[in-house]
Formats: sequence, C-alpha cells, structure tokens
Amino acid sequence: MGKDSGELKEYQPLLKDFKEPVPSKSLLLAVWAAGIGGTFQCGYNTSIINAPTKVRTWANVQDISNVKVLGMLQPCLNEFLILFFFRKGTLLFNNTFALLAAFFMGLSYPSSTFELLIVGRFLTGVNAGIAICVQPMYIGEIAPRALRGAMAMGTSIFITGGILTGQVIGLNELLGKEEYWPILLSTVCIPAIMQLLTLPWFPESPRYLLIDRGDDVACKKALMWFHGPDKYHGEKEDIERERVSAGGIKPKKPWELFTDTSLRWQLLTLVVIHMSQQLNGINAIYFYADYVFTQAGIPAAKIPYATVGTGACECITALTCGLLIESLGRRALIIGGYFLMSVCCVCFTIALTFQESSPWVPYLSMMCVFAFILSFGLGPGGVTNILTTELFTQTSRPAAYMIGGSINWIAFFFIGMIFPFIVNGLKQYCFLVFLVVCCLVATYIFFVVPETKNKTFLEIQSEFQSRKKLIAANGTEGPLLSTPI
Repeated sequence: MGKDSGELKEYQPLLKDFKEPVPSKSLLLAVWAAGIGGTFQCGYNTSIINAPTKVRTWANVQDISNVKVLGMLQPCLNEFLILFFFRKGTLLFNNTFALLAAFFMGLSYPSSTFELLIVGRFLTGVNAGIAICVQPMYIGEIAPRALRGAMAMGTSIFITGGILTGQVIGLNELLGKEEYWPILLSTVCIPAIMQLLTLPWFPESPRYLLIDRGDDVACKKALMWFHGPDKYHGEKEDIERERVSAGGIKPKKPWELFTDTSLRWQLLTLVVIHMSQQLNGINAIYFYADYVFTQAGIPAAKIPYATVGTGACECITALTCGLLIESLGRRALIIGGYFLMSVCCVCFTIALTFQESSPWVPYLSMMCVFAFILSFGLGPGGVTNILTTELFTQTSRPAAYMIGGSINWIAFFFIGMIFPFIVNGLKQYCFLVFLVVCCLVATYIFFVVPETKNKTFLEIQSEFQSRKKLIAANGTEGPLLSTPI
C-alpha cells in the first residue's frame, strides 16, 4: 500500500494535466466586461433599429438601418487605436463612439434634425467595427490555452445576446412604439457605461505586455490575476517562447502580411472564412424570414415574436458551441456547420418551390429557417473569430484582424448590393448559390486548416510551415498529413 501511495504521489503532477480545466472567476468577469461593451453592443445596435418604423419615414433613408455597412469604415482606425491605447484601452476608448451616438440619436427627434440620426448611426457602426476586431483579440490573448476556444466564444455569445436583447427591448410592449424610438436608440449608452465601470479593473493582455512591451513583471501580475497564483506558469512559458520566436520583430502592418510568404496559407484561410461568413446565405435567410412566417399563417402583429425566436436560436447555439468547442475541436464544428447549412439550402429551396402546394409546406420552411440559423451559430458564426486569433502569432494578429474585419464588411456590402439581383433572377433557387459556397468552404477547411484545439500559437504556425515545406518538396498541394479529421 505504501509503495502504491508513493507511485501515486510521483505521478500526481501528470494526473493534474488530465483534469478538466476550470476558468477562474476573474477570467470569466474579464470576458464579461470586455463583451458587454464590445460585440454585445454590435448585436444590440443591429437589432434595435428594426423596431422603430417611424425612423425610416421621418428620416427617409433606408440604408440607415444597417450598422454593419457603416462598420466598413472602421479598419483604418484600428491600427491607430491599438497603437496608442493597446487592447483594453482601445475597448475603453471605443465607448466614446457609443456615448456620442446615444447623445446624437436621442437629440435628433426633439430637435427635428434627422442628420443627427445619421451621425449617430455612423458612430455606432464605427463602434461595432472596432469592438468586433479588438474584443476577440483581447479575450483570445488572456484565456489559457486549454480554454481558449470556450472563452473566445464569448464574442459570439455576446453578439447573439445583444441581438436577442435588442429584439426583446424593441417589442411593442416595451420600447418598440413609435413615440419611444428616441429612447430606444439612446439605450446604446447603457452597455458602454457598464463597460467603463468594470473593464478598468482588469489588466491588459499578458501577451501584449511581455511580447510587445517587454514588461515581464506586468505580464506575470496579469497572468496571476486571470489564471490564479498557482496556474499561470505554463502560460508564462508559452508566451516567453513566442517572445523569443518573435525576436524583437515589431507588429506587422496589414500590407506586410500580403508580402510575407510564410503567412500565405494563414492569410488565405483568413480571407476564405471571413468572406464566406457573409456569403453563406445567413443574410438571405433573414431576408426570407418574414415571408416564410407570413406564409405559415402567423399574423403580421405576431411576426416580431417569431423573429425573437430566431434570435433565441442564435444565442442558444452560441452557448452550445462554447460548451462543445474544447471537446469536438474547431474543425469539426465549422465543417459540420457548413455541411448542415448545405443540407438546409437544399431543403429550403424545395420548400420555397412548393410553398403553396400544401398547407404544411410553410411550416417546413420555418423549420429550415431555424435549422439554418442553428447550423450557422454552431459552426461559422462561433468559430470564425477564434480561428482568426489562433492562426496568427502576436506580431501579425492585429493586422490579421484588420484584414479579416475589412473583408467581412466588404463581403457584407457586396452581398447587400447583389442579393436583390440574385433574388430577382433566381427566385427561390438563389439558395443553390449559397449551397455551392458552403460546400466549397467546407472542402477548403477540410484539406487546408489544421485542428488548433489546445495548441500554442507557435505550434499552429509550425503546422502551416510544415505544409509549405511539404508542398515545396512534392510540388503538389494536398491535405495536411498531420491534420486529424
């Protein structure tokens, strides 16, 4: 018995590695503080504008309803803000845009100046664009390796939570009435104030402190704060190795990523996943949602409640993805998500084609709408930003987020411009276009992108380097031999 006890003590450190890691309370609070004024704000601003119908008649500008299009202009600000305010500081400074937006939009109706409404929506677009780039970067850098995926899912959870909250607040029983819309639009100040009161209590990104600023003491304090005094050593070693690997290289500019051949596959993957996030048909599903709900016999006054159901679906799948991502991995979720979306495209096309042939077909269409949203949230909606964090090391990550964000907004603007022509030309068969997109992206990820779960950033970079050497040796492009399916 004594001998067995001694052997157990000898292997006790190894047994600890097999225990399921539990995030510290400080880490969870930091994710909440970063998210409430970050992507929550983005989702909230996207949904609340759909409630006040008088905005569109009074201002007579239809494009004012879309905060994402305005977000296209943010990438030029990101580098400047990150350079001077760092990760946490940029998130805090970003609340300035939200507070100004709330002021201008609240003042627009009493002063009968619709230009203030346009300015306010412009500022919310800038706020959303900056938040959706900087928040996942900050969360991805403060999270421990074993929980990086689950913690980074906070980006998706908060954006879907913001959408759902905006849909609920915008109901007619709350602030959805026409006389309340100035108050509704001004509520964007609430998440901003909450972040300003909470986020300053948390440290800057430990990776930024050590690799970019060379502040070993501040890095150690930040790691102890986020991971606890007894659990930070492994993360400190990972950051130290990455710092040595960087060799004093300054953060890259966005254009330098395009000229760096060692980042070719990472950059190509970044372009593919961000472009496909907008071109996969999710916006078309929302476009058809009201029509499908009407055909299913839902009264027009009740459609907003069905829309809340779509927001609840997104929020539930984001939470589910957060629970599954560390066990199933990134590849399984994103490939599976695109595969299910492809199936939904086929089913939805068939349902729309025979929409009026039988009374039960509209209900099949409704099921397809919810299934497509669930599939998107389970895969592309949740995993895309996590991959952006994990595919790049510290010196290239900010530039990667700027490029990814720009591509995302441009793709959204592009699909917004051409989608009416696609619908007019192909009618319900427009989903066959999105079927092709989903299949191509799933195939690309299967053959090119390695599993990044529980790997350091240097290990992930090494896998892409191995692929480059393999291609150079064979003269052909094939799947990563070391990539598990």
